[in-house]
Amino acid sequence: MKRRSVSAVLVFLIVAGAAISYLIATGERGLSRQIPPARTLDVSRLDQAEATDLGWTAQGLDAVFAHAAALSTDSLMIVTDGRIVGSFGNLSKTYNVHSIRKSLLSTLIGQQLGSAENRLRLDATLLELGIDDAPMPLSALQRQATVLHLLKSTSGINHPAAASGGLQAEIDRRLGIEDNEPGTLWAYNNWDYNALTTVFETETETAIADAFDAAIAQPIGLQDFKRTDVTYVADANVSEHRAAMFEMSARDLARIGQVFIDDGRANGAQILPVDWISRITTDFTETGIDGLRWGHGYLWWIPAPETGLPEGSFWAWGLGNQALMVIPEWDTVIVHQSDTTEFLKRYLPLIGDQGMTGEAALLQLLLACRDREARESEYCTEHRFISRREFEQLVSLIVAARK
Repeated sequence: MKRRSVSAVLVFLIVAGAAISYLIATGERGLSRQIPPARTLDVSRLDQAEATDLGWTAQGLDAVFAHAAALSTDSLMIVTDGRIVGSFGNLSKTYNVHSIRKSLLSTLIGQQLGSAENRLRLDATLLELGIDDAPMPLSALQRQATVLHLLKSTSGINHPAAASGGLQAEIDRRLGIEDNEPGTLWAYNNWDYNALTTVFETETETAIADAFDAAIAQPIGLQDFKRTDVTYVADANVSEHRAAMFEMSARDLARIGQVFIDDGRANGAQILPVDWISRITTDFTETGIDGLRWGHGYLWWIPAPETGLPEGSFWAWGLGNQALMVIPEWDTVIVHQSDTTEFLKRYLPLIGDQGMTGEAALLQLLLACRDREARESEYCTEHRFISRREFEQLVSLIVAARK
């Protein structure tokens, strides 16, 4: 599999961490006033009668896609009862899904636990598994954390991690700098997820790409996924544990979501244990974050009741508001993707060459597309960064589109 250079890795750490922490902590300081639509979407829709039978209103769906036209969304799919109610974009094109990787890792672990040859133990401690770190080793207390603690983001381990970047301030706030009793504190902590990747690969003796291809992609019939779509971000200067990154198409993400809707089954086979799926929404931790990230369970986000999404809903999220939403009560999967490539091309020079902070650079790029002349440019109409509030508005319109 492809490996990235250390310099590329460090760039990724700065970009992803700074942007994510800014989006979660500030909500973009209110910079979410909708930009007038400057593009026409080629939307595919079921006819009105069929959509109505599946629980959607034509007027509501019109509003959803009109809002998406004002964003830089590259693909959007709404799938109900296995049928595409509405979509646009190249659904076969793969994009970096950023932190959706964590929910994909969770899916792979759930599959392993349900398999006859399962080699994972949720109650195994890092000490029992021989998991440590370098150049900064773990303490004796930290090595008492279990695989389950890593899955639930409650290891309490505050340790430098690959692909963490600007998240460190939030991790320090939640975990402090002293050792914590495992299982007592929650933090969105890339060290947990990277160590979990090491645990999986070590215990199963299988690389993430190979395991995902054999246990998930092939059995459920993914059309676009290739083993080379999994790469690693590593930084040996801070940790020996790597982040396994994924590229994925909209239609493949939707197919993964459908497995959860169908109680873990696909093509006549049981891919995921039913009890594993139920754990996501019954054994989660409240995060202290409002809205769509109100809860976190087994590397999936749980929306707050006030979002209007039904109880039992859960979703995967990544930088740029990549999203895979699973809504069992509606028998629905929703996929949202936005290519962050052009955004990063502008963002990197601001923090690398001009020395701006991540927050200041993101703020400048958001404000730039408010300018009357600039907002008609290709970048602002096709590639600009979608703010958290704009995405939340999209979800609100989806909720309103249910009859």
